[in-house]
Amino acid sequence: MRESDKWALTAKGKLAGGRIKTSVKLGDYIEWPENFDLTQLPAHQSPDIPVELVSSTKIAKEFAISANKLNYLFSELGWVNKSLKGWIATVQGLKQGAIQSEDTRSGVPYVRWPESITQSRLLLSSIDDITGSTSQSPSSSDDTKTASTSMGYSENVEAKHRATDGHFVRSKAEMLIDNWLYMAEIIHAYEHKLPIEENVYCDFYIPTGKVYIEYWGYDDDPKYFARKAKKLAVYKKYGFKLIELDDTDVQNLDDILPRMLLKFGVQAY
Repeated sequence: MRESDKWALTAKGKLAGGRIKTSVKLGDYIEWPENFDLTQLPAHQSPDIPVELVSSTKIAKEFAISANKLNYLFSELGWVNKSLKGWIATVQGLKQGAIQSEDTRSGVPYVRWPESITQSRLLLSSIDDITGSTSQSPSSSDDTKTASTSMGYSENVEAKHRATDGHFVRSKAEMLIDNWLYMAEIIHAYEHKLPIEENVYCDFYIPTGKVYIEYWGYDDDPKYFARKAKKLAVYKKYGFKLIELDDTDVQNLDDILPRMLLKFGVQAY
């Protein structure tokens, strides 16, 4: 493979199972799966089409934020993971066109991105959130609100239960969960939107470890059960870390949650 086109192959080839290999004689090259078929790739993902790759630093300058903050946004979206030093692209990041790289001197891993990542609706929304921008269109906001009632919280249930940390939640069980997390000094969000195109909201989200918590009630309600099944399918599709709680678990949070959280690297104090 020529030096001039190796990154073009890598950018889209990752999606098809290609792996970067390094040879003293050949340098970096792509190793393809034995069953790989180029015809399986859509035209816009063809490995023969050059893709301009940019660093997080360059992308961050475009949005007038620090590269470190941008990388943490990528991490929040599930596109990269923080390593001991540097950043590692995740499966979801590779699907966005991420290319794993390494500093030739220090060996610190970093990720490069296709320029098109700056048009990602998920990324733009996240940047709007941290910068306080109001660039989101009214129509997209309305769509989110409508969809959230079927794949997240229910607007028919008033959030009238006030937890110790000030969150208003929609049931006594959720209040007990929220209070437990607060007393355990675990930073958490309530009714947080999942970092995906679909408008799905979790009950609780723990940034440390990127863990989601769902409390399931009303299992005897067919509509609720159907919505639960759809939601679980989304968690499975994206490989998100999920803790599921029911009424029995809520009565034993001191025994249940520390063990479940520890599995995902979150320690309760």
